[in-house]
Amino acid sequence: MKKIILFLSFLCLSTLTLSAQSIFGKWKTIDDNTGKAKSIVLIYQKDAKAYARIVELLDKNKKDMRCTECKGAKKNMRVEGMTIIEGLTKDGSEWNGGTILDPSNGKEYKCYIELEGKDKLKVRGFIGISLLGRTQYWERVK
Repeated sequence: MKKIILFLSFLCLSTLTLSAQSIFGKWKTIDDNTGKAKSIVLIYQKDAKAYARIVELLDKNKKDMRCTECKGAKKNMRVEGMTIIEGLTKDGSEWNGGTILDPSNGKEYKCYIELEGKDKLKVRGFIGISLLGRTQYWERVK
């Protein structure tokens, strides 16, 4: 009986640890210039790929902001609710091979993301090679 209880406890702990180490869930983005929280982004999985959409803009004055610089189907789309990360695939501890959109300028970049800690996500957007880009760190929403 003790072995069963011990095994079930271990199983529950393992499940909690694995879920805490996932990229999936809600993340708070931080503005590069001001250091203030900018939005809440939901990272989710679809067809074994990772995607992210903005679920909330934290600046109430920007709630109705539209992506005027975006191209194609996203042109003039509301930023709140917009998918900004598309098509990342898992590669070891990193998710890569997809794109990230910067709705403030409408530009799309190659992207990779990886956990830096259980509540810190490294998000790198770049052109061509990873050295030519910008990194942001997002915080998990609890």
